[in-house]
Amino acid sequence: MHNTLLRIAYDGTNYSGFQIQENAPTVQEALERALGTIYKQPVRITGAGRTDAGVHALGQAANFRAPFHIGGGNLPSAVNALLPPDIVVTGAEKVEEGFHARYDARRKLYSYTIDRAPFPQVMKRLYCWHLPDWLNLDLMREAALLFQGSHDFSAFQVSGSPVADTWRTLYRVGLESRPEEQLLIVSFEGSGFLYRMARLITGSLVRAALGRLELREIKKALQSGDPDAAGPTAPAAGLCLEKVFYDHDL
Repeated sequence: MHNTLLRIAYDGTNYSGFQIQENAPTVQEALERALGTIYKQPVRITGAGRTDAGVHALGQAANFRAPFHIGGGNLPSAVNALLPPDIVVTGAEKVEEGFHARYDARRKLYSYTIDRAPFPQVMKRLYCWHLPDWLNLDLMREAALLFQGSHDFSAFQVSGSPVADTWRTLYRVGLESRPEEQLLIVSFEGSGFLYRMARLITGSLVRAALGRLELREIKKALQSGDPDAAGPTAPAAGLCLEKVFYDHDL
């Protein structure tokens, strides 16, 4: 069997997340249907991670095994011809038999986009959190720095999550203001993310920027796991998985 790594971009608006579910459209389901048509047999893909309903991706990754390899740029073209227009395979490469898209991922990069215009920018409404309130960006940057490094992020996940190990490393939490577009981009690059962690941290950063959350409360949450400093959960539409990094990407 040949093992192939796919790079995938999608608009998550019309999907109940990446991972396959019963009675709900997902990105994985659409990909497996297309690949099954090409290989004339059922194909199961393994994603680098889940994205929630409404979350987007420019650089999701997944691998699958099939009885033969389709080289060059032929596979993306063939798959894209069978996919809906809001899902696009942007690359494919042959990988070692033991490669696993999830377990071999070394880091992930997410972005979160905030629309700061007085009124919602209609052409960006599916990809932003409209937040016209005045934000103290200096204070927001101070808060962002607190999340960098290795921490127990148990306070910044959805309660009841079954994950046993809640320690993660965030290599960078950055802010990029784009005043000409009236946008604010929050970037998260880390070893891994808990369920809704990026959206809960974004909510905390916004509260801090509005003067509703003190920096000492964030520090306390990272030390004690107290969830009072977490959130609110930022809307799914603003979040995008930009890239999954493997050894050959670093």
